Amino acid sequence: MLIEYCFLVGFIGAVVALAFAFIQRSKVMKHSEGNDKMVKIAQAIRDGANAYLKHQYITVAKVFAVVFVILLIMSFIKTGEKDGNAVYMLSRFTPFAFLTGGIFSMLAGFIGMKIATASNARTAWAAKESLNKGLRVAFASGSVMGFTVVGLGLLDVTMWFCILHFGFGMDETQLGTVMVMNGMGASFMALFARVGGGIYTKAADVGADL
Repeated sequence: MLIEYCFLVGFIGAVVALAFAFIQRSKVMKHSEGNDKMVKIAQAIRDGANAYLKHQYITVAKVFAVVFVILLIMSFIKTGEKDGNAVYMLSRFTPFAFLTGGIFSMLAGFIGMKIATASNARTAWAAKESLNKGLRVAFASGSVMGFTVVGLGLLDVTMWFCILHFGFGMDETQLGTVMVMNGMGASFMALFARVGGGIYTKAADVGADL
């Protein structure tokens, strides 16, 4: 009976990870961005990053919409019968698991970009005082992204487990076929972020060279 509620570890882990990420973010934001010139440069970087994220997420949302519709159509295609019940190519939950995986991955990327553009000038200014202080600011900002990814991932998976197992009584085999698409949605989004981010940083490198 106790094993049935082991999923609570996932919820607790997600809450702890997200709470720790929020605390680390608060620590980073308490540091100064430096002099007026540094503040101006940091703001320009944030403006550019926000413009990039907006354009990327609009484009990715269109691709996700197309894939979601395809998966939804597949979930209505009947492939046979088993024990008098219709068998479909995909579960009706599969498209939505794919969608939430992508959304949580997108949210993690958004938070990561926000903390990165908020901490760059703060890290540089702290490093002027001492290498140790600069490292602490950089480490704290990096941990925000790391724990956000872990926290959101745990939350998403645990949430789907509760819905499917307790809400709809699915067994382990059925759960696995649905929840694997959750990871695929997250990876799909991460792939776009990696490619888009690579193009963005390369453009910045070329601009710096010029």
